[in-house]
Amino acid sequence: MRMPKLSARLRILLITYSMTIGLCACGSGSDNLPVDAPVADTYGEPSQSSAVPSSADTNISSADASSPETEAVADAEPLRDATPVCLVPRADGTATASNDVAVIDYSHMSDGYVCANYTGTCPKVKLRITGPDTVVYTYDLHGGGYETFPLSSGDGYYDVTIYENISGTNYATCLYADLDVQIADAFSPFLYPNQYVNFTADSKVVAKGQELAEGASSDLEVITRIYDYITQNITYDYDKASDPPTGYTSDVDAILASGTGICLDYAAVMASMLRSQRIPTRLEVGYAQDAYHAWISVYTADTGWLNGIIEFDGNVWTLVDPTFGANTDDKTLKKFIGDGSNYILQKMY
Repeated sequence: MRMPKLSARLRILLITYSMTIGLCACGSGSDNLPVDAPVADTYGEPSQSSAVPSSADTNISSADASSPETEAVADAEPLRDATPVCLVPRADGTATASNDVAVIDYSHMSDGYVCANYTGTCPKVKLRITGPDTVVYTYDLHGGGYETFPLSSGDGYYDVTIYENISGTNYATCLYADLDVQIADAFSPFLYPNQYVNFTADSKVVAKGQELAEGASSDLEVITRIYDYITQNITYDYDKASDPPTGYTSDVDAILASGTGICLDYAAVMASMLRSQRIPTRLEVGYAQDAYHAWISVYTADTGWLNGIIEFDGNVWTLVDPTFGANTDDKTLKKFIGDGSNYILQKMY
């Protein structure tokens, strides 16, 4: 298949690696909960099954995505369907752990997520998920409805625990569930929305993603267009990066409207657009040298998961970091990337 032509600027991996300014702390703060485990390895190679679960779990745009009626041109590639597909997490209540103030709903753990809701009066509540790779994911649980959390570590045993704050930085167990998870499609955790990549079919980022994807002939072309748009239209917010709120997560539509954000915002907006275009996308956090940082990795059928190379030649992509592309010249980028050791992956959402 003939690959799409790229500008010279994009031939040096525009889509790699992180800010070196050391300002970005993209959402942390587990208070006095158990310390996170060592750095996790990159998630294993996904299956080759369909990236989109059953239609019952999707909200598909009503727009027709029929092929344009044009004369056949020798060697022309067909256009891909740009119709958004927004998977909808559900808390069906068919498999739960619960008490009088909290519910953990794991009815769809085979789709790579759990839902949780807290209805008590404690003002500070945490949810912790520990998977088979022993990496600990700690989230703020806000209450007021179900929130969705990915099972990012693949098949195996998970411990899901809700904690209530009892004083200072001390927490007590409120509710827990031990789960034996077998994920039906390894892409699913990175296609559904969740607390960190939070979008719906009505989100502005989904409409913008469709607009950018119209007329593209491949997933790689969609990735390039979305990357270009974000790095050219969102500027880095140094004030926000210097003092991010504890437990910060992105409001992707607000970031799109304001045109400013920190690394987590860049990554969440791009991940939302790509997931709604049926492109599995991992929002990843870790360290770029001494800076806590967020970036993304993407999957295409032609390339597999794209992480770790420093050059895009029309065939191979890897670690995708829209923040660096927005703020760094090619020379600095290449020097920083080196062999990839400047990036230490800790968690995936």
